[in-house]
Amino acid sequence: MINKNEQISPFLVFFLVLKVQIGIGVLGFQRIVIKSAGNDAWITVIAAGILFSIIIWCMFKLLNLHKQDLIGIQTKLFGKILGSFLNMIWISYWLFMGIGVYRTYVEVVQAWMFPQINVTTFSIVFALLIYYTISGGFQVITGMAFLGVIIPSYLILTIFFPLEYTDFRNLLPVWNHSYKEIALATKNMSLSYLGISTLLMYYPLIKQQKKANKWAQMANILTTLSYLLLIIVSIGFYSENQISRYVWATLSFWSIVQVPFVERFEYIGIATWVIFILPNICLLIWAATKGTSALFKVAPNKITMLFLVILIVVSLSLKNREQINTYLDYMSYAGFYLYTVYIPILLCLSFIIKKKEETHEN
Repeated sequence: MINKNEQISPFLVFFLVLKVQIGIGVLGFQRIVIKSAGNDAWITVIAAGILFSIIIWCMFKLLNLHKQDLIGIQTKLFGKILGSFLNMIWISYWLFMGIGVYRTYVEVVQAWMFPQINVTTFSIVFALLIYYTISGGFQVITGMAFLGVIIPSYLILTIFFPLEYTDFRNLLPVWNHSYKEIALATKNMSLSYLGISTLLMYYPLIKQQKKANKWAQMANILTTLSYLLLIIVSIGFYSENQISRYVWATLSFWSIVQVPFVERFEYIGIATWVIFILPNICLLIWAATKGTSALFKVAPNKITMLFLVILIVVSLSLKNREQINTYLDYMSYAGFYLYTVYIPILLCLSFIIKKKEETHEN
């Protein structure tokens, strides 16, 4: 039984969804989508936003139907053995997504601020911060998500600095790429939206759960508009050849920001971004911890410590950009199919079983 004091208001779902959708990917998503869709990349941002709006709707339909988290749903539908296997897939996905977000941020710090940073020491210190946040409970993570949206929100103002160098004629002609190229770019864009599956775990901790859907949808709309603004300015600011050379296109915007009191604004931006990505990592690790604890009846603190050790070990094993890219590609493929294929199938199966149960009752 869940204590009402542990639950959160439905409007806070807005911040939780927004946080996991706008994370480390926003710093360099442009190169990935423009590579496939060129100046039509802005179309793929809208398409990905619509796709994830449908996925969020499917998630709430599924959760409202069962009134429990994903671990309970899969165990109920597939039994203990198959259900546990499917639960472990999701737990692994959340854990390794959290590691991917963390390692990418470390790479940004290495590339832009401290090339000689000791990754081992940094990982241990960061892991302690993650453990401290998660051990405070879900409400603390939610509070961090709220602050993670409010505090760094000033960074959106930096998008105005490159406008004087932007040529919006680069957006023309519209739709000069094939449907296949647009679809591929949309799939690649989906990596930036991944993370909302944590909703499948914290759903029971939401008060007035049916009201949370609109807040999640509003967060998805704001995410889409944010990415749309960035991609339009990026297409106007860079050429297609230039963008392929910029791994972190958004960070390159920060490097041209000139204010009287700061010479290297990107240092402030990257330092602020830790407040932005910390709740993302904590939420993903928390979801994996909660799922494992429910599955194996082990104390959450012990599982969190184990997962943070795995985070440090895996992070240290990813030594260069190529390895990190490969890792993120695998996570992107896994997430894309879990979201777009598995969740709709699970929803359809739930409706079929529910219908049969109602027929038998009658």
